[in-house]
Amino acid sequence: MALTQQLPAAPTDTVQKRGKSLIQHGKNSDRVYLIKVHQADLPELLHEVAGLVDKHGYSKVFAKIPGDAAEEFLARGYQIEAFIPRFYNQRTAALFFARYPDPARAETGAAAAEIARVVKIARARRQKGLVFLPPAGFTLRTLEVADAEAAAAVYRTVFATYPFPIHDPAYLRQTMASHVVYFGCFHEGRLVAVSSAELDVEGENGEMTDFATLPEFRGRRLACVLLQRMEAEMARRNIRMLYTIARALSPGMNITFALCGYTFAGTLRNNTQIAGAIESMNQSYSFSAITT
Repeated sequence: MALTQQLPAAPTDTVQKRGKSLIQHGKNSDRVYLIKVHQADLPELLHEVAGLVDKHGYSKVFAKIPGDAAEEFLARGYQIEAFIPRFYNQRTAALFFARYPDPARAETGAAAAEIARVVKIARARRQKGLVFLPPAGFTLRTLEVADAEAAAAVYRTVFATYPFPIHDPAYLRQTMASHVVYFGCFHEGRLVAVSSAELDVEGENGEMTDFATLPEFRGRRLACVLLQRMEAEMARRNIRMLYTIARALSPGMNITFALCGYTFAGTLRNNTQIAGAIESMNQSYSFSAITT
């Protein structure tokens, strides 16, 4: 079966559906990313991925898969880089696999020690039950279509480049209408910090992502404030499992998630192009939004 139905993505990337699965690929992060894998599409899906690697010369394949599909990937030389229990519908684990057609892509070199240091710091700061309130003069709310221009402006200020076109108001409006909820922190009516929750309603999980704070408003724990507002909204929507992929060399974001009770799940080596370079990413998760 050929890849079909192209969806919005970064200018140099392609996001396509294949059966019930979803693939992103392109030179933006020089990789193939299996965003969603349905077991009914295996093993043909992996043959097509191999074809994309051969055709475009990608140096990494990254895959988020349900645990019951692991054997297909292990048999083809994929490595586990992160693991989250009870990811899908609070029952099935998610495995985050990688394959490196270019072995050099797997090497973190001099960054390895710093990544380990950041993980150690974040783990030492992990808390449960802390409450973060907006500072005086700041307000929070879910963003609407009318906020897309202001949100894109914040993203353009913070990120020179990004894996998805969050700099484009049209992309923000499109994703708002489908599967992403955006949140904003305002100071005297001005949008100064943003974030988003990318929802998998069927799997009852959400990725807490796209955090950005204007430079002059940093140091106020606005990311923590936003994250807890996001968690409350996810609980309201019955999204049971929350996870994130944070820059491995960013102590601030790793500590933010640790302070809100997230558990470290693994490091995705040289995984994502962000701010002009391919960076390793740390994965963490929380069940704090589970409702009973």
